[in-house]
Order: sequence, then C-alpha cells, then structure tokens
Amino acid sequence: MYSNWDLHTQEGYRNVYDTSLEILENKPYHNNALAFHGYSSFMLAEYETDNQKALAYLDEAIFSLRKAMRNCRQDSIAQLEYMLGRSYFYKDKLSNYHYYSDLVVKYISDAQEKGYYSDDIPLLLGLSYASLGETDLSIAAFTQALLVRESDTLLFDIAKQYCKNEQHSVAKQYLVRVLETSSNEELLNSSHILLGQIYINEGNYDEAEAEYNYILQKDDNCADAHYGLGVIYESRGDTIKARAEWRRCLKIQFNHPGALSKMS
Repeated sequence: MYSNWDLHTQEGYRNVYDTSLEILENKPYHNNALAFHGYSSFMLAEYETDNQKALAYLDEAIFSLRKAMRNCRQDSIAQLEYMLGRSYFYKDKLSNYHYYSDLVVKYISDAQEKGYYSDDIPLLLGLSYASLGETDLSIAAFTQALLVRESDTLLFDIAKQYCKNEQHSVAKQYLVRVLETSSNEELLNSSHILLGQIYINEGNYDEAEAEYNYILQKDDNCADAHYGLGVIYESRGDTIKARAEWRRCLKIQFNHPGALSKMS
C-alpha cells in the first residue's frame, strides 16, 4: 500500500483502495488498512467526475476514517481527524447543502489542537465558518489563509464576510483588489454586484448605478444587475422604471428572491 500511495496518482490510489479492501474483508479492524482505505477513497472522490460516485467514495472515506480513529496510535489521530474534516468539507460541497460544516470545523480544529498543520486548514475553516454564519471566525480564518496564498476567490470571500459584518469600507478594499487582479469574468461581475449592494446600503446610488451599468454593458442578462437598478430607481421615486427592471430580472431568473418580493 505504501509504495502505491507514494505514487500520488489516480492509479496508485486505486491500487491502495483495492488492496486495503482485500485486507479489510479478512481483517475488518486492521487499523492501517482502514486508514489507507479512508485516504484512498477520499482521493478517488476528488478524481471522480460523477457526483453520485464521488459521494459514495466520500461515504466510504468517512466510515473508514471514523472506524480507524477508534484504535489508532496517538501520533496518528491528528492526521485522521484532518482527513475526516476534509472528507466532510468535500461532501458538503458536492451535496450543495451546509449540513456538514460543523463537523468540518470540529475535526479540523481537533487536528490543529494536536499540532497538525496543512496549508489548506485556514481556508477550509474560513469557508466552513462562513457556511455556519460565524462571520468573525470566518474572517479570522480567511485572514490566516491569505498569509498562506492570496487568490482572487479568497479576496472575494473575505469581502463577503466583511460585508455581512457591515464593515463596508473594509469590504470595498478587498473588492478593489479583486477587480485589480482577477481575470475571472464571473468573479469580476460578482464583485461589481457586491460593490453595488454596498453603495446602495451607504446611500451612494450614483456609484451603485455605475457598477450595475458596467456589468450590463458587457452582459445584459445579469439578473442581479437589473434588480439592483430597480432598487435604485425605487429609491428615486420612479416606480415605473423600477418595476420594469424587476420584470427584466424575473425574465432572466424567474425565482430571483429580491425581484419576487418587490413584485408581490
């Protein structure tokens, strides 16, 4: 198992998965086999393009890792906790729910307390705290992640948390950095949308309008931009224009919550 694991390839992980499964058929509590079966199941889930198959691998990983933790050596438990936390994080992501974020925080924090370190820990914690609505903890973790590796998506995630915390001036600083460094069109549009929302909250309607119009010049099918313009027109007392924008928004995204609320 060890030589195949060290290959760090899909084929190597598949061999570890198969070998560990053979061992566990005869020795269901073999600790090394349980650990390696959990690790290889997780890695195969990352390679898998079919969501249902990936989730099945993750369920295997979680079952094997939890079982391995019962009888493992003390010096192995932190790594098992870290991998279990990663497995829950990936399962949460694939499920499109936030049912496992608390377990991600629990197991990765437990691993951290035992001295385990991995570069991705601050990011995993930041995203999980954000899912749980723990804004201050999320910001603290994201700030640590920024020291490890800065990225446009991380800057945007931090901006969102500061925005939720109503620290709009700080959020704007991070959004400006995204706009200056990113080449991801979707992320750039999201940054302009969030900037527009901040400007509306501040009562700076002209600045907000400029953000939304900037997006619509490139893509007239941005539902959030049309919704934002509607809010601006409403604030100026122009109900006809506002409702026209919300109708356009619903034409693009029929279930847009903001526009549905405004038109009800």
